[in-house]
Amino acid sequence: MKYNLLALDASTEALSLALSYNGNLYRHFEECPQQHSQKILPLVEQLFADAGCQLKDLDGLVFGRGPGSFTGVRIGVAVAQGLAYSGNLQLAGVSTLQAMAQQAFAQTNAKQVLVAIDARMGEVYLCHYTRSDNNQAVASGAESVIKPELIEGDFKGVLAVGTGWKTYSDVADKLGLEVHSDITLPHAEYMLATGIAQFEAGEVVNAADAQPQYVRDTVTWKKLPGRE
Repeated sequence: MKYNLLALDASTEALSLALSYNGNLYRHFEECPQQHSQKILPLVEQLFADAGCQLKDLDGLVFGRGPGSFTGVRIGVAVAQGLAYSGNLQLAGVSTLQAMAQQAFAQTNAKQVLVAIDARMGEVYLCHYTRSDNNQAVASGAESVIKPELIEGDFKGVLAVGTGWKTYSDVADKLGLEVHSDITLPHAEYMLATGIAQFEAGEVVNAADAQPQYVRDTVTWKKLPGRE
């Protein structure tokens, strides 16, 4: 079955949307820190206009569940919930880190990817992925938030993506990682394959049950000047 799905992610400084409708892909990506709440719904409407469809024509929604900015993650989940309520649709939540690994596997021949997003406060959101037989990004362990200097493991030759490696390039060098500098933030279009798999497996939720994945305990969060 082909699914008509809208995917959206606002969990980083990037705002990304992708609409798969009748076999065609419509997408938008821009870096717009602290403007997500103003831009996301007009952009959803623009994608619908481009595709010639409405919310009621969709089979479901896919949202970036985090990790990322606390504010951005909440915006993405709240908008997805609101749309799901309006259209009586179910949702699939996809990790922002997994989406970046999926992009890496789609664009390179890498067998392993180490994804790190700058989490501020001297930490990164981190997860290691391997390529499955059907080219899906499969996590080798749990997502974590960690100080880069504490990352351990045999990662020599492993592809590294994400803003974390730009911020902590010295750690990437020490670990022997091959940094792919063009993949730094999550794109919603790479959440679609995982979202489709979740819909096919029945691993979806109603709007009221959509949950963010912060990874970091909110008690430790300190909002820095100019940061989300």
